[in-house]
Amino acid sequence: MFKRIDHVALDVADIDRSITFYETLFGCKHYYNQLTGGGLRIAYLRSGDTVLELVNRDAGGMNGFHFCFESDDFDGDVARLTEAGIEAMTPPHDTDAREPREKGWRRVVFKGPDGEAIEFRG
Repeated sequence: MFKRIDHVALDVADIDRSITFYETLFGCKHYYNQLTGGGLRIAYLRSGDTVLELVNRDAGGMNGFHFCFESDDFDGDVARLTEAGIEAMTPPHDTDAREPREKGWRRVVFKGPDGEAIEFRG
């Protein structure tokens, strides 16, 4: 079942400017960078137990915004949403660990009722 919201992701025009903005004004802590094979740059900031994921807009990401739940039964949750007829935008797949607790996690993205991207990991 879903335990908590793991992260919220925003497409931004200037990642460095956004990192400074959220660190300076909101007390977030920048802790991880990722550069994908497709040239997508992602910066991860933490606020308490929640992560703010900043994605460079020009490289094309998930189109503006998505949020992610943490699952403690990944395969069961994938099956439950699939059986309910919810459309998957990506297949379940392995993901990079941003921190030790995420080692071995998998990821999937489903489409919400208004076309929003709903990711979950576990």
